[in-house]
Amino acid sequence: MEAFSFLLFCFSLLMAVSIARDTINTLESISDGEILVSADETFALGFFSPGTSKNRYVGIWYNKDPTKAIVWVANREKPLTDSSGVLKVNNIGILVLLDSNNSLIWSSNTTRSARNPVAKLLNSGNFVVQDDSNSGTEDFVWQSFDYPGDTILPGQKLGRNLATGLNRRTTSWKSSDDPSPGSFSYQFDIDGYPQLVLREGTTKRFRFGSWNGIQFSGAPQLKNESVFRFSMISNEEEVYIVYWSVDSSVHQRLQIAMDGFSQRRSWSGGNTGWTTVSHIPVDDCDYYGKCGAYASCDTNHFPMCGCLDGFVQNTIDSSSGCVRRTSLSCNNSDGFVKFSGLKLPDTKGTWFNTSMSFEDCRILCLKNCSCTAYAALDVSKGPNSNGCLLWFGKLMDMKVMTASEDIYVKMAGKDVEAIVRKRLPKFKKKKQKITTAIIWVLSSGILILCLTIIIYRWEMRKKGKIKEERESDDCQHDEEDLELPLFDINTVTSATNNFSADNLLGRGGFGPVYKGILEDGQEIAVKRLSKNSSQGFEEFKNEVMHVSKLQHRNLVRLLGCCIQAGERLLIYEFMSNKSLDFFIFDCEKGKLLDWPKRFCIINGIARGLLYLHQDSRHRIVHRDLKAGNVLLDDELNPKISDFGTARSFVGNESEANTRHIVGTYGYLSPEYIVGGLYSTKSDVYSFGVLILEIVSGKRNKGFIDIDDYFNLLADAWTLLAEDKCLEIVDASIRDSINLTEVIRTIHVGLLCVQRNPEDRPSMSYVLMMLSSEWELPQPKKPGFFIERDVVGDHSTLSNNELTATQVHPR
Repeated sequence: MEAFSFLLFCFSLLMAVSIARDTINTLESISDGEILVSADETFALGFFSPGTSKNRYVGIWYNKDPTKAIVWVANREKPLTDSSGVLKVNNIGILVLLDSNNSLIWSSNTTRSARNPVAKLLNSGNFVVQDDSNSGTEDFVWQSFDYPGDTILPGQKLGRNLATGLNRRTTSWKSSDDPSPGSFSYQFDIDGYPQLVLREGTTKRFRFGSWNGIQFSGAPQLKNESVFRFSMISNEEEVYIVYWSVDSSVHQRLQIAMDGFSQRRSWSGGNTGWTTVSHIPVDDCDYYGKCGAYASCDTNHFPMCGCLDGFVQNTIDSSSGCVRRTSLSCNNSDGFVKFSGLKLPDTKGTWFNTSMSFEDCRILCLKNCSCTAYAALDVSKGPNSNGCLLWFGKLMDMKVMTASEDIYVKMAGKDVEAIVRKRLPKFKKKKQKITTAIIWVLSSGILILCLTIIIYRWEMRKKGKIKEERESDDCQHDEEDLELPLFDINTVTSATNNFSADNLLGRGGFGPVYKGILEDGQEIAVKRLSKNSSQGFEEFKNEVMHVSKLQHRNLVRLLGCCIQAGERLLIYEFMSNKSLDFFIFDCEKGKLLDWPKRFCIINGIARGLLYLHQDSRHRIVHRDLKAGNVLLDDELNPKISDFGTARSFVGNESEANTRHIVGTYGYLSPEYIVGGLYSTKSDVYSFGVLILEIVSGKRNKGFIDIDDYFNLLADAWTLLAEDKCLEIVDASIRDSINLTEVIRTIHVGLLCVQRNPEDRPSMSYVLMMLSSEWELPQPKKPGFFIERDVVGDHSTLSNNELTATQVHPR
């Protein structure tokens, strides 16, 4: 009996030890190697080391997440240098982190106290200190939710307590190895109508826009969904945003990345990993003050920046935006012009009132000489339903969006009249009081005009000029109304010195590219389609249609086209540093691109592809991504070029087939070469090849390792498996590398070149993997795993047999 009692005691003791605790009191502590686990086992708290760092921090992470994504760090600015740290809660309810010398490393530093304090990790991920007698309530002495790091969890407030001055803001990590505050932060600015702002240091980089009772005008992608709900609270005591997950099986978190991108990520459990649901900023127009004062930015228009009606470009300083066409007189002759579909301007220095009627708001702005615009504060019950928001001074940071609110801009009376007359025909029905005589006159005129056009076109066809006219018309007025400038042939020939050999920049399958200088001094690059080019008029028009609508900092900008005198010319912005292959495949020039610069180039190309695949109006597959089609600007920033073979998807389309396979050997995916199947995953494959070329400085096409007879993809895959990645890195940059970053980049590149398209990640996932710390899945063999048969002295392909013969090198 005594033996049984002893065994029962031991079993009870074992069970007590094995059950994870979520609470510590003043008599308990957490040492390095021990953890607290929330009651539902979602979150864990303990000591960790980020990335390759050996420093120790106290943090909170997802307990069952394979990547152990960190959501909060206590001592982010003062790490422990060894594993001797101990976390305690003292007798008055202050959390303290001590080192081996009992020196204070970090404390919660609360001014409140508790009789019987306990520290508890809640199921929400909130680490709290409360009085044990108040357990179960939300009367916390201190809580981690009040001091965010780079992550906001469901139920956590992002904003300000106006009564206490508490500023709950997020700040990026300095690096993947260092969780101390980085350069970027999100917080509510309260100088005027509160707005959520991203800053780099003290400089504004992005605004969410104003809250209009439904959404933030500058971030329509932040919206309520089936698994995601959020709310904005603004009153005399607090201003904050909070969100929550509807489906408890789907974990959500908002994170500010080290590069300033705000990302909403979700995870459904298991080994699926985190996916990016949305990210901000989305495009170039999101960056603060892109177009200056009184101007709006539109990525679907060229140029992106345009003055509001009633304003003209500032001729003294064009970078500062626009100025009034006519000065205000500050009397009853001034009026207002309504603008719709815009992200409302910066609300710094604005005045607002939640109860004022909309008409009283208009009158107040009209009588105040300093008021420049007004808008409704809350449009949840209609366009101009409630409240008043007034601007004073210049209107900054506007963007064309599908926003629901309107803004009324004050202008001189004559400008108001001119704009009303200009807009009136768009909304007023034509009068139907036309006499029979006028109808006959018009009909006769139309008949005569049609006969004249038919005769003219017949004469032009006889002279062999109708084709050129049609092509020029297609360039300027295609179905999508490109609004692309047409350059005169004399302008282009003068700029290029009559296509002088001294101006030649290079040659491709389409023909030569020349440097040119316009009369105003602007440098351009002229792509001249040769008559015997493999790229015909359809490809020429295809490039015009695609590139003219694309606006992204990592895509080359098309300035115009020219079809005259038998010429087909595309005019691009000039890239002074030529293309990427000019550097990475040259031993000497490759030294100019150290690892940090190469890593930036890889990320820039990835962002450009993500825009094409996800954020442009149609999903676009480039189909010829290679080092030669990535241009570098003055600061060596990458810009994807050459869209002659690009194809777009509309609706639910995600892939297509073709018998005419175009592209460049070494970059084309197996399913495209063998079966003619292309999709966004085809570009992902090409991007993976490009990653490995950038890292190694070697071409995939024709590269054979002397010892093992592998091509570049097979060589990288083998070295990763053998933990010898350093051997593939370009020797000229090995002194500048971050080894962890390089290995992860090679790993991501190999995930992109897997044989099965479904195994390859999307570009949004690629960007996440490049900047994350979680463990990556092992890549399967590359699509073309080429080995040299030494005995027979010929190359063989495993995993795939290359039988297609339709590939056209470019």
